[in-house]
Amino acid sequence: MTDSDPPAKPPKPRATSPAPARVAAFRTGISAESKACLYLMARGYRILARRFRTPHGEIDIVARRGGLIAFIEVKARANLDDAAYAVTPRQQQRIVAAAEMWLMEHPAHGDLELRFDAILIAPKHLPKHLAAAFDAGA
Repeated sequence: MTDSDPPAKPPKPRATSPAPARVAAFRTGISAESKACLYLMARGYRILARRFRTPHGEIDIVARRGGLIAFIEVKARANLDDAAYAVTPRQQQRIVAAAEMWLMEHPAHGDLELRFDAILIAPKHLPKHLAAAFDAGA
C-alpha cells in the first residue's frame, strides 16, 4: 500500500440468521395478532394500525369502535392465565408511551375515549378480550 492508496475497508460483518426459537415466536405473534384482528372486526371494531412501533415501545393493534380508541396488546401463550400474566407493568408503560406517540401522529383521534386492552390467545380457546386491562397510570 502506498500513501496514495485509499485505506482498506474492514470486511462487512456476515448476516446471521435469527435463532429458530425467535423465528417461531415471531410467527406465533403475527398469527395471534391476525386472530385478534379478526375477533375485533367481528365485534364491530375497525383496525387503524397494526404493529405501531416507536422508540418507546410497540402497540400490537390500534382499533376504533364508535367513539372509542383501543390500544391493544396481544399475548399468545400455552394457556390463557399465562397470557394474562405476560402483560407486565414495564410493558404497560411502554404501550402507554407508544400510544402517546400514536396520538401525536393522529391528533384527530385525541378527543375520543381511550382504553388499553389485552387480547389473550391460547390453543383450543377463543380469544379472550380484556377491555380496560390496564390504565395509563400503570
